[in-house]
Amino acid sequence: MTTPVAAKALIAELEQEAASTRKLLERVPADKLAWRPHERSMTIGQLAQHVAGIPGYVSKLAESDGFDVATRAGREPAHPESAAGLLTQLEASLADARAFLSGLDEERAAAPWRMSHGDKEVFTVPRLGVVRTMMLNHWYHHRGQLTVYLRLLDVAVPAVYGRSADDNPFLKAAS
Repeated sequence: MTTPVAAKALIAELEQEAASTRKLLERVPADKLAWRPHERSMTIGQLAQHVAGIPGYVSKLAESDGFDVATRAGREPAHPESAAGLLTQLEASLADARAFLSGLDEERAAAPWRMSHGDKEVFTVPRLGVVRTMMLNHWYHHRGQLTVYLRLLDVAVPAVYGRSADDNPFLKAAS
């Protein structure tokens, strides 16, 4: 079996983005896991755990031919046991994503994947489309939220793309 070129490109992107995700998760303050910026927001612990787990969660979803979101209605995001465990969870999540993507062939990668809410179809896309939207784009969205949480807690925000007000990789490279 040959892994499709598109799946190999997504694996490369996953690896590149994992480095920025690690930097963010390393900065989650262990003593603030229950903090939330608003009563309707996740806690920083819940958000960080979600960020750590997205690649693995979505890989498991994408292994099937679809998902009914009604089965998840009303579930509160889990709270992490510790900040230190976030990196361990991320590494396991990345391993699951790599294994899933590496195991795809052209037919399985292009096969339709359906999201529904009960009997109502939300969308149907090729399986690799689920990886792009629900794994990677969703991951970046929540990672961005995590940078805001860190800023609100006055934690130095690492550079993710380019520089941040706290971290300028361009100056480090010049020294």
